[in-house]
Amino acid sequence: MSDHDLTDVTEVFASDGVWTDETDWDDVDLDAPEGDEPELAVPTLAVVGRPNVGKSTLVNRIIGRREAVVEDVPGVTRDRVSYEANWAGRRFMVQDTGGWEPDAKGMQQSVARQAELAMRTADAILLVVDAVVGATATDEAVARVLRRSKTPVILVANKVDDERAEAEAAALWSLGLGEPRTVSATHGRGTGDLLDDVLEVLPETPREGTGVAGPRRVALVGKPNVGKSSLLNKLTGDERSVVHDVAGTTVDPVDSLVELGGKVWRFVDTAGLRKRVTHASGAEFYASLRTRGAIDAAEVAILLIDASEVISEQDLRVLSMVAEAGRALVIAFNKWDLVDEDRRHQLEREIDRDLARVPWASRVNVSARTGRAVQKLVPALETALDSWDKRIPTGRLNSWLKDVVAATPPPMRGGRLPRVMFATQAGTRPPTFVLFTTGFLEAGYRRFLERRLREEFNFDGSPVRISVRIREKRERRK
Repeated sequence: MSDHDLTDVTEVFASDGVWTDETDWDDVDLDAPEGDEPELAVPTLAVVGRPNVGKSTLVNRIIGRREAVVEDVPGVTRDRVSYEANWAGRRFMVQDTGGWEPDAKGMQQSVARQAELAMRTADAILLVVDAVVGATATDEAVARVLRRSKTPVILVANKVDDERAEAEAAALWSLGLGEPRTVSATHGRGTGDLLDDVLEVLPETPREGTGVAGPRRVALVGKPNVGKSSLLNKLTGDERSVVHDVAGTTVDPVDSLVELGGKVWRFVDTAGLRKRVTHASGAEFYASLRTRGAIDAAEVAILLIDASEVISEQDLRVLSMVAEAGRALVIAFNKWDLVDEDRRHQLEREIDRDLARVPWASRVNVSARTGRAVQKLVPALETALDSWDKRIPTGRLNSWLKDVVAATPPPMRGGRLPRVMFATQAGTRPPTFVLFTTGFLEAGYRRFLERRLREEFNFDGSPVRISVRIREKRERRK
């Protein structure tokens, strides 16, 4: 059957919401290509320095938007976080880092390692120093490391709001990294000249790696301390994210390119959501917004749930964010090594009760700590994305729909039986279907059609949206 060889269809619903002649359907482009252009590799600029010198504020100034979390408390940024920037037509990545402390202990020691890794892997480095405070012992220790580096380094004297502060910044020549560039990240003073200098030392292409053609974007989401950063580190084989027993260690989304199953994926480790956004404040409020933005920017989300604990309200709130965003979904039950037989039976009951709204989501039992079954995430992600991208030919869709409606007609409404005239897939990502009818279809019947649609065309791992367009009655022509 061809797309236009449909019986009993004499009119269809045009995009302006009015039923018209079938010939008007040709003006609606249902098969427009979708997807992103291939991403080319771009160089990376790392922003490093001790805590609370204004690194994240400078990053926001460079990228031209408030992405990096900023608060007047030292140590808000803990991971290496990458953002895309553009200056004078040149694209590059800006990598924000945690504060570098040479004698750091505990979690701060992990933070220091992130900064050191950024120094070794970036194509150029901005060392940010507080010009008001002057060079500290920590600044001098960082400068000693950077002087041995072959990577271009630009010394940035931040918080220079006027000419008087410029004179004080001259003392930073003592760090041995050349002339300090004076800026005020808060007010934007001098940042344009700084970026001109950056482009002079930044190579056209990265030192390491090659261009990547459109890696699929995966958001790691879940409540605090559920193991998102541990899972990302296990997948990358690198200490890419700071991991610590303190809940809420991750504040910014952490962006990583990971090769799995012969493909490159772009993983984003997000902050755990502890409160509703309306009840959060400070860094937690902005971290919540960043997490929501990461979900919106992703194609598929991996929702981590602690299998050893009862499914919580926080888990369900994150699940709602993913579902409302219309993203493909894989649910990973983490810490499976801590689950005994009794807990498994209890968890099955919780899944039936609490996850009933997403029975289509793929489920994988993993242990980020031991690496158990993490390799099973790749086929689950691929299946979910295939479903998310899937398009059903109009003819095949309507042939199936005709048989389903004939076997199980919609329920009567107001003494009349609504007729389903025609259906089409209006979009993908997620798959979205429009039914054109002569009357309203009850929610229960729409759920029935969605269930049968999944059985026939297999949309595992992806939400499916179905909407109804009711034919408007028109006056007869005289």
